[in-house]
Amino acid sequence: MIEAAATRQALHDLHSHRSSVETPRVLKFHAPEIVFGQDSLGEVAHSALRLGARRPMVVTDAGLIETGWVAQLIQLLEDQGLEPTTWSALTPNPKDVEIEAGHASYQEFECDVLVAIGGGSVMDAAKGIAVLAGNGGSILDYEGVDRATRPIPPLVMVPTTSGTGADVSQFCIVTDTARSRKITILGRGLVPDITVIDPRLLTTMAEWLNAATGLDALTHGIEAFVSLGHNQLTDHHALRAVTMVTSHLARTMDVPSDIVARTSMAQASLEAGLAFTNAILGATHAMSHQVGGLLDLPHGVINGVLLPHVIRFNAEADPLPYVAIATSLGLDEARGPAEEAALAVAARVERLARQVGVPKGLGDIGVSEHDIDVLATNALRDACMSTNPRPATHHEMAELFRAAL
Repeated sequence: MIEAAATRQALHDLHSHRSSVETPRVLKFHAPEIVFGQDSLGEVAHSALRLGARRPMVVTDAGLIETGWVAQLIQLLEDQGLEPTTWSALTPNPKDVEIEAGHASYQEFECDVLVAIGGGSVMDAAKGIAVLAGNGGSILDYEGVDRATRPIPPLVMVPTTSGTGADVSQFCIVTDTARSRKITILGRGLVPDITVIDPRLLTTMAEWLNAATGLDALTHGIEAFVSLGHNQLTDHHALRAVTMVTSHLARTMDVPSDIVARTSMAQASLEAGLAFTNAILGATHAMSHQVGGLLDLPHGVINGVLLPHVIRFNAEADPLPYVAIATSLGLDEARGPAEEAALAVAARVERLARQVGVPKGLGDIGVSEHDIDVLATNALRDACMSTNPRPATHHEMAELFRAAL
């Protein structure tokens, strides 16, 4: 209770500061219908029916099929009289060519609703297929904001990881295979219609995936909280996500079957997703997208390496927002100068990343000095940089990458 009160006071103080320097604006908050709780998988078929499904396409991957969750979902859909088609020709970090192949399958089987069961790659692929089903062309045509202008098929999301936020977000991240980089597709129409979050589905994640997606949720929370696009509707979601990940991620690594911890991480992922889809993100994601596109590596792992460096970079310009984060984490430095509080947050993130097995630097996962110039160039072009609280020059971005090596 004392920590909660301190966090509320820190938020009050921060909002008072921000409201004195920020121009008031009309706010929008995008969110799908959310079904949350153990054994909620059974709600997916009812959700698809309400959206008009007759021949839904179930988008997933080979790993999820092995867990048995997809078979359960297919049975639930069939029990409601639906005729589902399963498409799983997908690899991590969905590629443009894969999404276009998925769209061809969607057309071939005359599907009408998309049901994605999986992690961020699966859900992004489903969004990409939906974009093409409604708008045609190549998925790369829709890079940027609100480029897909026509309606898309209904989307039902069933997340099986605890971090990507794709089940509630207006983002779709796709790998451009010709240029070896990730593109960001952003638009209100990409917010799913319904997300069904059953914490049981998180218990079959591989350990590395659990760590990666958990750190992704942590990054979403921190970047959304300090984002130029933050507001009073997103701040509480962002802070709750940060505290829940730091409190529960390690426990899910140590005891994967702990459903209480899994439920907390499912909620953390949800809260972080609601925060960042409305506040957008920052430099960590702008940089991570480029490394992931270049080397086809797990997004959350890259975030875990980069986030402390970006916190320190942003705090050089304005450390005050990190005081509320430090307070919510119960860090002693929250009571001192704002600069010390920000550095303590960066150090806490580093400790958690090491605790769950994330490498210390980008060099450990294959990035070299030779890559830095192109990574910096592409990161500055990423849509997430538009809301980073501190602008960066090419030189500063290159130095950030270099520091993270």
